[in-house]
Amino acid sequence: MDLENLNIALIHYWLQSIRGGEQVLLSLADLYPKSDIFSLFADPAIRTRFSNKITTSGLDKIPGMRRLHRFLLPFYPAALEQFDLSQYDLVISSESGPAKGVITRPETCHICYCHSPMRYAWNMYHEYWRTAPPWTRLFMLMSMGSIRRWDLATASRVDYFLANSQNVRRRIQKYYRRDALVIHPPVNVDQFQPVPDGEREDYYFILSELVPYKRLDLAVDVFNRSQRRLIVGGSGSELNKLRQLAGPNITFLGHVSQERLPRLYARARALIFPGEEDFGITPLEAMASGTPVIGYGRGGITETVIDGQTGIFFKEQSRAGLAQALDQFEKEGVNGSVEDMRTRAMEFSLPRFQLKLSKTIEILYSNYQNGIPHQDQNKLTELIHP
Repeated sequence: MDLENLNIALIHYWLQSIRGGEQVLLSLADLYPKSDIFSLFADPAIRTRFSNKITTSGLDKIPGMRRLHRFLLPFYPAALEQFDLSQYDLVISSESGPAKGVITRPETCHICYCHSPMRYAWNMYHEYWRTAPPWTRLFMLMSMGSIRRWDLATASRVDYFLANSQNVRRRIQKYYRRDALVIHPPVNVDQFQPVPDGEREDYYFILSELVPYKRLDLAVDVFNRSQRRLIVGGSGSELNKLRQLAGPNITFLGHVSQERLPRLYARARALIFPGEEDFGITPLEAMASGTPVIGYGRGGITETVIDGQTGIFFKEQSRAGLAQALDQFEKEGVNGSVEDMRTRAMEFSLPRFQLKLSKTIEILYSNYQNGIPHQDQNKLTELIHP
């Protein structure tokens, strides 16, 4: 079915940076260049990455609110429900929290690409609670119950769910009692290239948002003890704390430009990945660079890294677990070659993602027009994923 003549709206939670979720939105905007984008907030610099018309919520018009967007959670439902989507035939929400909560007409097909149900409300609630300051805990006590009820209720507004991994598909089944088709997000494989072995350097690399659940404290402690060299790219609320803990063998770069990033990946001995992620783009970027991954063997990484071939998993998320995996890597390495790692990363390339996603959306929209309910979407798996 040709969707070119449809009125299509893309809904995204917020446009504050270009990360995994925004890469998916960029791909959707590329597939549907005439579509309109709706988002709670949009940084002016990020707007320039899109040629589409972008409409933001009333919250974005309040001075200073863009910096405080994470603390405005109770206001998201009303802000999203004010978006008038009555003219659109197809709505595609890019969801990692509230985006699916928009209201559509019965004639409109709503497909949700879910990066994860709200982590802070569901699977990681207690992790956020443990690391939150007292005033944030009070906020969570007062608001999280109503947020969960709204989040669960809005799952029924979605006609078809897509998940970015089997890991997230299980969460959708657990919290929303809905099935989802899995389409892994894209990696710009062509941006990353291996270097000759002689150009590798004696350091390990981390690229991450520096927040508690990423568990970078494990890496800092292990590398402090071993005195191995570690380079950390990224910023976040834990930056100052981690810098205070780190020894002179650990370097924090802060934000890393896209021009500098390929060289950091390609020259590293391995990427360190100590957290549990919904999917995880950085392991694939590392493998596209011919660099193996040492990571915690839970979550999305188990769907991309091949243990023993393109990386090494540690099963216990602890200092001892990471230290043992590092020792194993330095003694045995991995079985796969640089070519094996790059071949694996190519399976998640942008062209493959766009082909699979566009085909899936066409089929689901056609099904909606023909009255096939969401309960039957699991029967499409073989058709969409031959």
